[in-house]
Amino acid sequence: MSYLIRALKHTLVRCIVLHIMSASIPVIDLQLPDADVIDAIIDAYSHIGFAQVVGHGVTADTISDAFDASSRFHALPLDHKMSIALDHNHRGYIADGTAVDRSSEVVAATAANRSESFMMMREDAPDSREVLANTPLAGPNQWPGVDNFKEPVMRCHDAMRDVALRVLSLIDQGLGGRGDLIKSFSNPTTWFRLLHYPPVNNDAPEDVFGSAPHTDFGALTLVAQDSAGGLQVAHGNDNWIDVEPIEGAFVMNAGSMLHRWSNGRLRATPHRVRNRGSSDRYSCVLFCDPHMLTEVSPLAGCVDDGQVPKFEPVVFADVVAHHLGAIYEQHQG
Repeated sequence: MSYLIRALKHTLVRCIVLHIMSASIPVIDLQLPDADVIDAIIDAYSHIGFAQVVGHGVTADTISDAFDASSRFHALPLDHKMSIALDHNHRGYIADGTAVDRSSEVVAATAANRSESFMMMREDAPDSREVLANTPLAGPNQWPGVDNFKEPVMRCHDAMRDVALRVLSLIDQGLGGRGDLIKSFSNPTTWFRLLHYPPVNNDAPEDVFGSAPHTDFGALTLVAQDSAGGLQVAHGNDNWIDVEPIEGAFVMNAGSMLHRWSNGRLRATPHRVRNRGSSDRYSCVLFCDPHMLTEVSPLAGCVDDGQVPKFEPVVFADVVAHHLGAIYEQHQG
């Protein structure tokens, strides 16, 4: 009887954790035992491909300081922001209405995204091993001349990166990777994007989005969003689910590389941002991806004996070049 009671309590806790805040987007508490977190992650990303994670350990001050830095940067005059316009190493300012996601695996965008952003990546010193080896996109960041900007942005990047690496280690265990997945993140490719979505009129054309429908081409994405809402996840045909903001939570989704590593088991789900109405929307997004030269192919533990893998190997740098070249003029030619 005591075993049955414990089993029922365990099931009840998982149901509360996974479904407390949303009809369809699960909520996962990273403070639960690793075995429970692994089960919840593999279940969520085998179905909807999105979750909100709490108990991640990143302080509210770390997140709010990054949002404050973002809002102060985006309030600058355009010419000030354009002085650090996006460079060939994909660092700097991306102006509103300049990115058209022609590489989307959902549907090629017909209009530019209504958003602006500051983009930083892993900081590589000019004499670092990655720069000297000519690793794609390796290099230093471009920083604006704004007081109290670099430090809070780097602090939030580092904290969210550490959460992502812990989650990837748990995913490795859940997929039976035995370290084969996480070793590709010993020197990860990280991107940290401070996004501002201006309000779009309710009567704007249907193809105008803050971020057009797409799947992420990397491995794992963490999003700290404000209270404005607007992030939507595809669920079935022509059905989009609102990801309701939860204070302190990170929205987490898998990208195409995890889909490939898992031999299709983990889903890279289409999503979009629609910021209709009168409110500005801000988010801080951490993309945690493998080293650029990683060859990504299905893990042995995800391919049954006698089964042919669903995906051929790809080098992550080639995937990045394809997507960035289709969206940004700095990566064309």
